Amino acid sequence: MSLVKQYRHTVAVDGLTLTAARGEVTSLLGPNGAGKTTTIEICEGYRQADGGTVQVLGLDPARDARALRPRVGVMLQAGGVPPAVPAGEYLRLLSRFHAHPLDPTELLARVGLTAVARTPYKRLSGGQQQRLSLAAAVIGRPELVFLDEPTAGMDPQARHATWDLIREMRASGATIILTTHFMEEAERLSDQVAIIDHGQLVAAGTPAELCGGAGQLRFRAETGLDTDGLLSALPDGSLAKESPAGHYIIEVPDGISPQLLASVTAWCAEHGVLPTSLRIESRTLEDVFLELTGRELRP
Repeated sequence: MSLVKQYRHTVAVDGLTLTAARGEVTSLLGPNGAGKTTTIEICEGYRQADGGTVQVLGLDPARDARALRPRVGVMLQAGGVPPAVPAGEYLRLLSRFHAHPLDPTELLARVGLTAVARTPYKRLSGGQQQRLSLAAAVIGRPELVFLDEPTAGMDPQARHATWDLIREMRASGATIILTTHFMEEAERLSDQVAIIDHGQLVAAGTPAELCGGAGQLRFRAETGLDTDGLLSALPDGSLAKESPAGHYIIEVPDGISPQLLASVTAWCAEHGVLPTSLRIESRTLEDVFLELTGRELRP
């Protein structure tokens, strides 16, 4: 869609093109200031793009906002709920705005808020407020749901219950756009991942495609092994380092293979080295994210 959005002298979105398939979870990831929020707000119809085109469920989110609103659910990261309204009353009110809503009482139970149904929003914990916002986003049975940091502030039980609900929504045919800084969440839930930085797409694919195969072979041995000699037994482009002392890391461009493992153990046997705690570790989505966007702090 070659999306462009500029604020005075800052280009927030710079020729971004991406597609989210129907019935899938697509995660939009990026560091602070990467352009995620601006992109999502344009897709939701809250901001106008300066260039490019956007289609949401086949419609223009700005021009066709009235037709899209009943079909789209939006979960806000914070706010949007009157502070004094009780949780149950809020969901019952929202249900009246939709033609075929989910049952508010059942949904309240589904997100674990039955016990606080009469509690005003302002007195709910941060995690409870997040769960109420999630329920509000899905009560109208939307075809498309935008979820912004859906599990922020939740305990592990609530987080897993939320993940289960997201999976159920996908299984029912809903399309989900997820923004999160929790890389494990994106890796577990996503069919597709798009990583953006400085307003541009830097990588896209399934979590498995982005992470690749097994990334590192680690083992322990005596300190001061000849890592240069070990490298001579490995494929070109490999890395062998000792960090910290007595801990060795092997990385190869195409991932760890049975042949690579055999080469390392054969070299150790030839040099009288007994590797212990030998293990293979896969790259995670967080590893990929940091490789692509850097480790420096963002404002």
